[in-house]
Amino acid sequence: MSRDKHAETTKPSALATSRRDFIKTAVAVGGAAVAAGTLVAPNVARAQAITWRFQSTWPTKDIFHEFAQDYVKRVNEMAGGRLKLELLPAGAVVPAFQMQDAVHTGALDGGHGVTAYWYGKNKAFSLFGTGAPVFRDANMLLGWFYHGGGEALYNELVQGILKLNVVGFVTGPMPTQPLGWFKKQIKGPADLKNMKYRTVGLSADLFKELGAAVTILPGGEIVPAIDRGLIDGAEFNNPSSDRLLGFPDVSKTFMMQSFHQFNECFEIIFNRQKYETLPAELRAILRYSTEAASADMSWKLQDRYSKDLEEMKSKQGVKTYRTPRNLLDAQLKAWDKLIGLLSKDPFFKKVVDSQKAFGRRAGSYFLENEAPHEVAFNHFYKRKA
Repeated sequence: MSRDKHAETTKPSALATSRRDFIKTAVAVGGAAVAAGTLVAPNVARAQAITWRFQSTWPTKDIFHEFAQDYVKRVNEMAGGRLKLELLPAGAVVPAFQMQDAVHTGALDGGHGVTAYWYGKNKAFSLFGTGAPVFRDANMLLGWFYHGGGEALYNELVQGILKLNVVGFVTGPMPTQPLGWFKKQIKGPADLKNMKYRTVGLSADLFKELGAAVTILPGGEIVPAIDRGLIDGAEFNNPSSDRLLGFPDVSKTFMMQSFHQFNECFEIIFNRQKYETLPAELRAILRYSTEAASADMSWKLQDRYSKDLEEMKSKQGVKTYRTPRNLLDAQLKAWDKLIGLLSKDPFFKKVVDSQKAFGRRAGSYFLENEAPHEVAFNHFYKRKA
């Protein structure tokens, strides 16, 4: 019994001493490691830092360039100094329509634009950012891209068919684009006949079907062209961009609603060779930042677009008109014809068929499930139907 009692009284004391010694040693070693880390880590971070030139296809004053900056900000903050994107406006290295080629060759490391800008290489490009109105909205286009097989088709086009040294992500759902700015109210399809009109992507082919004389220009060149009388009408995208680019200075007639670019998204691309040399965690940051920026953009534009539209009307004398139903119907018929013609190309048809299958299934759900927002809006805000 005495030996047992001795063990009970001495063993805890020995253990306590052992633990205290271990903790002291660990603290000493850990403290040295932390101290060393404070001296060494910044040097390591600087040695590993990568700076990439990332050009948008937008003028500095356009809200689209701001959306590009929002993406860059997320990447740079999450990368913690290991990777930095240096945002440049259109024209800083190459003109807007040459951005993809510059990324392909490595003259630029990445860029922010829209797939419609590359449709001259393959008209299917436009389907990934601004195709036929087969989707309920642009967010459904993103749903198709990331969950309905669209991304695989995009990669087949970019890396398989065209052999571009590019990796890309679709991001940023845009609302329906207005028909645009004109000298007078558009009252039907006949008003577009022979009109010198600016648009891009498949929309260019659509308006040719409607009888317009289409001109393709980057955003920063549109207002000067209207001012000089080189074009009679134009669309760009939204009230904020249009206001910042100066459309209200050259026109007071703003036609809302259209099916020419009913659902459009941005595209973010990188030089594939450089992208694939990055560590997996940095590649993940570049990819998942597109999702974060996409969500934030869809929230921000609700505030900005609505404010700018109100101020254009109240402060700049802009008058808005709804595009007449007969013109909307004419656009849909033109889409039918255009899709039929372009679907002679097997890949184009493959993409359209995939989009229609997803759009029919997902769109049916929303049509069946959602109550019409206009009914609630008219109720709460006392708007006459």
